[in-house]
Amino acid sequence: MFRASDLKKGDVVKIDGDPHIVENVSVQKPSARGAGSLYKIRFRNLITKRKVDQSLRGDDPFDEADFERRPIQYLYGDDSGITFMDLHDFSQFTLAKEDLEDEWPYLTEGIEGLLSISTEGRVLGLELPSFIPMTIIETRPSMKGGSVTARTKPATLSTGLVVQVPEYMSAGEIIKVDTRTGQYVSKV
Repeated sequence: MFRASDLKKGDVVKIDGDPHIVENVSVQKPSARGAGSLYKIRFRNLITKRKVDQSLRGDDPFDEADFERRPIQYLYGDDSGITFMDLHDFSQFTLAKEDLEDEWPYLTEGIEGLLSISTEGRVLGLELPSFIPMTIIETRPSMKGGSVTARTKPATLSTGLVVQVPEYMSAGEIIKVDTRTGQYVSKV
């Protein structure tokens, strides 16, 4: 049994009988005396892939969903889907591009720390590591000379994802990207 105040990104709970994964949690503390904190939580239904936003009080209860996290490996992919291998029993499965809408921009060959979320033998979704290394494929040339301000420029990564990087970065460099926010973290 979970309480809304205990939920964090990646937890899986039951809402109306379906498993939902927590995608985002934000806390609002009202300034009025005696008012309790509000938890705005974005859930994603693991079966229908619909997103559900709820505003909850800290003591609102949730049932824990029956699911299993298993380490997997990216094998290969095309425009329609990606094939993975379960690292426990070496079975393979393919997930369609529509099922991987949020994860698609971060999936590259050799990615480590990838987990599948499954229930009753059926894979419902993926859980990405918080930070992944990605290669810059295209960006404007780096500028000579220094600047007092930290300026950024757009960079296209190996999967087509575009992030803002520091002005001195150039094509071919490997950077660390936060999969929760989609932002540049550091140079690898």
